[in-house]
Amino acid sequence: MSTRARTTAKATTPTVEETQVEKFVVPDLTVKDLLSAIPAHCFERSFFRSSLYVVWDLALVGTSAYLATTYIPQINPTNVSLPHPALYKAARFVAWAAYAFATGLPATGIWVIAHECGHQAFSTSKLANNTVGWILHSALGVPYHSWRISHGKHHAQTSHLTGDQVFVPKTRRDRGLPALNLDKENVEGTRVSADLQHAFAEALDDTPIKSILLLTGQLLLGWPLYLITNATGQKYPWPTNHFVPTPPLYAPHQFWEVIISDVGVFLWLALIGLSVNTWGFLTVFRTYIMPYLWVNHWLVFITFLQHTDPALPHYQASSFTFPRGALSTFDRELMGGPGIWGKFCGFICGTATHGISETHVAHHIASKMPHYHAWEAKRCLEERLAREGMTIQGNPGTWSEALRIVQECKFIEDEGEVRFYKNANGKAARVAVFSSEGISDSGVDVQ
Repeated sequence: MSTRARTTAKATTPTVEETQVEKFVVPDLTVKDLLSAIPAHCFERSFFRSSLYVVWDLALVGTSAYLATTYIPQINPTNVSLPHPALYKAARFVAWAAYAFATGLPATGIWVIAHECGHQAFSTSKLANNTVGWILHSALGVPYHSWRISHGKHHAQTSHLTGDQVFVPKTRRDRGLPALNLDKENVEGTRVSADLQHAFAEALDDTPIKSILLLTGQLLLGWPLYLITNATGQKYPWPTNHFVPTPPLYAPHQFWEVIISDVGVFLWLALIGLSVNTWGFLTVFRTYIMPYLWVNHWLVFITFLQHTDPALPHYQASSFTFPRGALSTFDRELMGGPGIWGKFCGFICGTATHGISETHVAHHIASKMPHYHAWEAKRCLEERLAREGMTIQGNPGTWSEALRIVQECKFIEDEGEVRFYKNANGKAARVAVFSSEGISDSGVDVQ
């Protein structure tokens, strides 16, 4: 091509304005840096103290079930006067729905404690941890050891693009989007032409109703689909799941642990079947299955918000370290928010679920630490990380926040050492900068 032709081609290339976004300085902290910020007593585990939380959660669930089964059936014309006969059925429906929600929170607390057993945080005894964990998780339909093993891999390689086991981001190629066009965009997602933004939005079919349906489906079915089909996990060959003791999820020596987990789930299903045969499907559905569905909802909801956000980094293998992975999560106040009502809801939900949402970063840094020490560890870590200019606190964990994330986290690039989600216009909210490259307090690169 002649010089004149090249000049003409360059002149016709559209000018794309670059958006200024926040610079994310990739942390260089070590494991020692992080652990040394946590007081030594926070690592102490007590079987007795942990057991008290199990008793408390079971008492809350049992009391709630007793009150519901005793008093909700009494909402009838004999005991209550309502202006229309149809209102009795509606009132009972509302009461059962309220029971399911209220019971689902402490039942999620039981789930959280079983999860801690898998991390050996319940006590100093491995036998006690695995026995209690197997019983509690089996009672909630969870294959204890199977999930414990895959969850351990998640902790070891959090936000590792080829090593993490859950909420693995979809790439540009996965989404079937046009290949990167450097004339109209850059890989960082700070420069995207108007026509390309429109093309992205069209290809991703980004509509509010679709986002709502996607989020609803994920909250209702995400957990069983993950266990059965490895949904949101790595692209492993079919039929990779949490019930078959084969690679790539499981090594040969873990065969019997998976089988024991399967036995627990089969017993759970058998007990549900026996209960339906004894008391009827409607009774079992109202008293157990509805709260159980809330547990599944909270599990997916909490973990999705912890690990998915436009501000959270995802690392290529060559840039990944354990501290970077542990710090690539957010603490969130579960159902919290501003004002007295927000603080009240945040306190109730956070307490009922043992701070699993509020102290998640500390849990990733030291997973053997019990939940009752994680609150103090969180405060100490925040002080240490503040010296590095880092924050680990995300927005409150609400349904509106989850919808925002679904709408803003569409895909990541197929290349790059550190990648952030891009939205439906192909734009990112952050750009990674390694500390060796230099960055000023104003967010402008130091040359």
